[in-house]
Amino acid sequence: MADTALVLGAGGVTGTAWESGILHGLAKAGVDLSTADLIVGSSAGAIVGARLAFGPAGIGDLYERQLAAPEGDRGAAARLGPVAILRFARAALSSRTPDEYGRRLGALARDSRPGVSAAERRETIAGLLPSPEWPERHLLVTAVDASTGALHTFDRTGTVALADAVTASCAVPVVWPVVDAGGGSWIDGGVHSPANAHLASGYGRVVVIAPTATGSKVIVSPRAQAAELEAAGARVEVITPDAATRKPIGRNSLDPARRAAAARAGLAQSAAHTEAVAAVWTG
Repeated sequence: MADTALVLGAGGVTGTAWESGILHGLAKAGVDLSTADLIVGSSAGAIVGARLAFGPAGIGDLYERQLAAPEGDRGAAARLGPVAILRFARAALSSRTPDEYGRRLGALARDSRPGVSAAERRETIAGLLPSPEWPERHLLVTAVDASTGALHTFDRTGTVALADAVTASCAVPVVWPVVDAGGGSWIDGGVHSPANAHLASGYGRVVVIAPTATGSKVIVSPRAQAAELEAAGARVEVITPDAATRKPIGRNSLDPARRAAAARAGLAQSAAHTEAVAAVWTG
């Protein structure tokens, strides 16, 4: 069995901020998760994971960036409106598997006309990354095939640039444009599951940090995936937003005005998990 894996889940703009706060707090307490043998990043977690894979300094910088006033970037601010939410709910209710759900959302995404161009969105994501090159550390970035609904992972061994992979992983259907890269069309990796923690199968010590804690009849929750890893013999610690954190995160996970509060909430919450994470990470 391989050693350590860090799974960073989906959660929008506020999820990126909260995850950066959790990781920054853990690092300040002496628990550096950038040493992971595998980092899995989905959507918000893809941004955070890409920074962490270059070393712990990137997370401190990302955390500080969350505290700055929103810049009004067209490629960053968005909202999932009530009509889109209803369509998502209908797709979930009428689907039996994550792939079927992904196909339905992929079709919605291809038929939509987001207010931001693909180039603008890519530029925004690229500006959040520490390098245009893939890190040496094993980083998996998830996305969902907009045609088949299947989960896909990008890494440094492929032909897709890091910025394209992360932009694909963050392509919330209807909100952001579908990403065309590597011969495929891609939507948000969090469509398959909020954490995609199953990708850490085979690793003995796993930490899952997931801004979205819930699942559905077709989407497996982070804790359910963690339970499967534990059943296979792994030691797993799962961190999701606690009651004190959910209020500052708010209802619109895509609202940059909530970034600072979400980041500070993550930093505060990290203290409650330091001992348990350290116990898993150091074996």
